[in-house]
Amino acid sequence: MTRLVTVAHGTRRLLGNAVAWMIAERAGERLGIESVAAYVELCEPLLGDVLARGTGGDHAGDHAGDHADNGEPTIVVPLLLSTGYHIRTDLPAAVTAAPGEVVLGGPLGPDRLLARAQADRLLAAGAAPGQPVVMVAAGSNDPAATRDLWTAADLLGETWDASVRVATLAGRGPDVEDVVGPGDAVSPYLLAPGFFSARARDLALAAGADVVADVIGPHADVVELVCRRAAALLPVGAAGL
Repeated sequence: MTRLVTVAHGTRRLLGNAVAWMIAERAGERLGIESVAAYVELCEPLLGDVLARGTGGDHAGDHAGDHADNGEPTIVVPLLLSTGYHIRTDLPAAVTAAPGEVVLGGPLGPDRLLARAQADRLLAAGAAPGQPVVMVAAGSNDPAATRDLWTAADLLGETWDASVRVATLAGRGPDVEDVVGPGDAVSPYLLAPGFFSARARDLALAAGADVVADVIGPHADVVELVCRRAAALLPVGAAGL
């Protein structure tokens, strides 16, 4: 039986961390395999600890088990929306140090399923189909992350059938207050609530945004995307999938 570990960034806010374990639990149920939520920092359990001991403790889904020494493969699906330091450095280091067979996937985004989830959040917030959108991301200094972000904006524009501009809260990219204007709808390109989502909302509303959508969260399309990424990490017919 294969084990699924999802790994999110982590935040000091309980609700933000809950998004990761909800996604892990639902994906594990869909796939019929054990699942555990882990984090890069700011919240336990950390990925390295989960891989070492094979359990997610209080943050695991109902499917958590002990796989550290029994030879059963673990697949790690990052809940990170773009390439960056964690994808390039932290996660590979944790996987290299782990006992047993571990297969690490790439960043969750950009992907059309994430764009579809964002469109749903915009509609739920009251945005009108076709309304101009500003997609606000945390931002990064990694050029690959910037490319991922613009690709994600293109995918959202195709899904929403309207112009989508980009703003970032840090790193490369234009500031929110320089992009958002009256009449705009804002789509946070963030998976979970936390410091960045609160700041994105405050800045967008101060700049005159008409609508600010919720974060992507444990949307059904996110769970579907995690399931697809998990299935793609193992050969056809692998145990548990």
